[in-house]
Amino acid sequence: MKEYLIYGDSTCDLDKTVRDAYGIEYFQMNYVLDGKEYPASLDWEELSAREFYDAMRAGKRITTTQVPTESYERVFTECAENGKDVLYVGCSSALSGSINLAKVVAKDVMEKYPKSRIVCIDALNSSFGQGIMLMWASDMRKAGKSIDEAASYIEENRLKVSQCATVGKLDYLRRAGRITASSAFFGNIIGIKPIIISDVIGQNYAIKKVKGAQNAKEEIAAYQAEQIENAADQTIWISHADDEESAASLGELLKAKTGCKDIRLGCIGPIVGASVGPGTIISFCVGKEVTIKGEA
Repeated sequence: MKEYLIYGDSTCDLDKTVRDAYGIEYFQMNYVLDGKEYPASLDWEELSAREFYDAMRAGKRITTTQVPTESYERVFTECAENGKDVLYVGCSSALSGSINLAKVVAKDVMEKYPKSRIVCIDALNSSFGQGIMLMWASDMRKAGKSIDEAASYIEENRLKVSQCATVGKLDYLRRAGRITASSAFFGNIIGIKPIIISDVIGQNYAIKKVKGAQNAKEEIAAYQAEQIENAADQTIWISHADDEESAASLGELLKAKTGCKDIRLGCIGPIVGASVGPGTIISFCVGKEVTIKGEA
């Protein structure tokens, strides 16, 4: 079987320990704060997660960029020249233009190197939802499955990854434009928390709003208890934007409600974080296929 590398991008939120354990690489996006551009590192080399989210708490706006074209060109070309294929599972195309750009670059590289194989998959998700798919790919590679077998599995099962989230403040989502909901939804009533899923086309969709952080966590746990399948064999992943205490509290609820095998917590990286803001908590499990299509 021809060797292939597995790539995500800065929205997959997998830390170095997980990436190393699964042999996952990633393409870096960038973010801009106070006029300075930073690489969107999942290991927080320049700004710490606390510094990043404190800047948002102080009212500073952070903008983001997609993966640079030259990054795709460099990696895809190097792999082709070294006889290695690439499986790239990228951020939902409803949230970033990166995956569509990657497909264009991959086509050009494969035309120059006809023996190369570069497969680019739209995860229809981000954060640990995208990360779960990358771990699937790694497990399949370890089991001796080909790049096409791994890609087919991800494409057939990606809508079985269930996301359910809430945010600290609605303002960040509204400014970023990364959520589908009616304008009435954004009446910023103090203490109102949206319950957000990833829908069939990979956009973030607010399915309801509740009063208070504890009620939001209860709603998330109830939603995932309905979605999850084979819970006793599953790890539920929870990403948070500099709020490990809330993530841990949600984890306890999810463990009690679902009977899952384990809970794993991790930090939301700078790209997703710039859109959702501090205080966000997002849960991910695998279960029933997502069928909801959000409407504005």
